[in-house]
Amino acid sequence: MKIISFLLFFFYGLTYGQYAGINYLKIDDDNASLEYLLQKYIQIPSVSGNEKIAGEFIKSVCEENGLHISTFGKENKNFNFAASIFPLSSNKPNIILLNHIDVVPASENNKLDPFSGEIINGEVYGRGAVDNKGAAVMQLASILNIFKNGNFKDSKYNITFLAVSCEEKQGKGGVAYVIENHLDELNPIVVIGEGPTEITSLIGGKFNNPIFAISVAHKRSFWLNLKREMYTMGHGSVTPLKYANKEMVEALDRLVTKKPKAVFTDLNTNILKTIAEHKKGIEKFLLSHPRFFKPLIISQLRKQPELFALFCNTVTLTNVNSNNTAYNIIPTSVEAFLDCRLQPDKDEDEFIKYIQKTLKNDSIKVSIIENMPKTDPSSTDNIFYENLGKAIQLNYPGSQVTPVMMPNVNDLGAFRAKGVLAFATIPVYLKKEHIEGIHNRDEHIPVEALYNGAQVYFDFLQLMME
Repeated sequence: MKIISFLLFFFYGLTYGQYAGINYLKIDDDNASLEYLLQKYIQIPSVSGNEKIAGEFIKSVCEENGLHISTFGKENKNFNFAASIFPLSSNKPNIILLNHIDVVPASENNKLDPFSGEIINGEVYGRGAVDNKGAAVMQLASILNIFKNGNFKDSKYNITFLAVSCEEKQGKGGVAYVIENHLDELNPIVVIGEGPTEITSLIGGKFNNPIFAISVAHKRSFWLNLKREMYTMGHGSVTPLKYANKEMVEALDRLVTKKPKAVFTDLNTNILKTIAEHKKGIEKFLLSHPRFFKPLIISQLRKQPELFALFCNTVTLTNVNSNNTAYNIIPTSVEAFLDCRLQPDKDEDEFIKYIQKTLKNDSIKVSIIENMPKTDPSSTDNIFYENLGKAIQLNYPGSQVTPVMMPNVNDLGAFRAKGVLAFATIPVYLKKEHIEGIHNRDEHIPVEALYNGAQVYFDFLQLMME
């Protein structure tokens, strides 16, 4: 295996040799390429709640390469650690690169073993290739390059690789545990974690140059349970005028077919103005003045769910369950589960009233399963956002960098809730197929993207050392 590692290192060192940090990543005393590290990391399944073995592996790589380790939990569902260029006891303001060890379960109909880490045509395949083991490899390589080059010793900042558990299920033993028990010890001045990649491939259409998004805010998870209990005749051969399943289906039909109202804010209209710079004629004019032409723009946004999610409070029906395995019994109780994502300033009580009004059935009980706290967007008026943007543009000449809001949730929200600056990005170019593969079958990432992303993070850290 060490011979294979060396050959991979040598071959990709020639192909992507512009990345100086490759010579400084060691596994078992051998120089190792980034794709080899990702391959090994993917091969250790770490579905949420079973992070310990994979966490121990990536921690051992950090230890072998000389970083200072702080452990914040040692078991499944609570395996978290920090690997820093200075000991945390130095109490320096800390630039944290945040990632998570856990992955979602393997999808059905994978063509390849989801935990093989197989490399085919310059692509690494497997669960976590992008989310989030691939991004973690980029982060770690950049930190090790800074560390091994020794140009950090006079830095006023510490730099930390923070790996946590339970992100995919937002469990209490991951980042929530770290913040509750070790926030002062970490002393974060900024946290950078997973987020959007280059976005033109997802939007579609023609663009003059790449657009990289840095997320400064996120929508909030607001998970709801709907329950209808109704005692009727139990035999399926006679259909009652009303029964629990029928009432729930009718109410859900009213809810999921209702078009959500679009909400325009300074943050989400900014992406439209950025897109406008790449358009011509009437399209350019409309997108440059989104609030004035809101009705026209909304009709087009609704055709692109990936974009429209930024402009509305979404309601997604994820499960309906009556706990009935018999075909001839009319159940007396049925539940439905909604994954709602709210704009940062949306009032929860007001939203529940909207749900109840739309259902048009006061007998359906609505209860909250999960409710994330409100957080303010992170300011872009600081050296961290500025240098992150500069690092992206150094590696992708002519590209634009724009602040956005994420439609999904990740661990950065827990830091924002504590008033810590937090920015989300995976600064690489991915095709739509790569983005669609996240949480889907045959997740994969180009080898080249690992090196490009690592270089961006490295350049960002270099700028912060100046």
